[in-house]
Amino acid sequence: MTNPESGPGTSRGIPTATNVDHVAFTVPDLDEAVEFFIDVLGADLLYRQDDVKDDDGDWMCRQLGVHPRARAQVAMLRLGPVTNVELFQYEAPDQNEQFPKNSDYGGHHLAFYVEDVDAAAEYLRAQPGTTLLGEPQTIEDGPIAGDRWMYFRTPWGLGMEILNMPSGMPYEDHTSARRFGPCASWTSTDVDNSL
Repeated sequence: MTNPESGPGTSRGIPTATNVDHVAFTVPDLDEAVEFFIDVLGADLLYRQDDVKDDDGDWMCRQLGVHPRARAQVAMLRLGPVTNVELFQYEAPDQNEQFPKNSDYGGHHLAFYVEDVDAAAEYLRAQPGTTLLGEPQTIEDGPIAGDRWMYFRTPWGLGMEILNMPSGMPYEDHTSARRFGPCASWTSTDVDNSL
């Protein structure tokens, strides 16, 4: 295992990279997903692009790794102060319509830092079609002891999490690297993009 810390003169990672730009998810209904991200999660819609396709060539396969006759609609959203989320709705002859479980290769979820997990859980419980998985839990020991968290699913089945990690987590005793956050504000207009 390599050293997770970098110091002066150390070069790691993708040359010239400055930040993670976005995460992306494929959804069954783009309109429903955009509405949920805006109305329930508080995102801002940046743009939509319809009809991404190549009717005659192999661009979709070559560039996106999907069936050559696949078609997509795309939406880009700003979610809070630091996260861009790209949503795809595909139509493809070989499309698998099942979400992977967390234990499957490609399993995933999107996590939100909240100040109060119990209050966030109550809010989500009241959102139509949203499914909470169990009840809020607190990790008692290990590198993230004190983490309070809970998973939930969107109405179409995308896995998400709410969590709160107090400062001074046990892992911090073993590295100078730190998790990002929490931010002072959720509002994207409060963040200086020039940093």
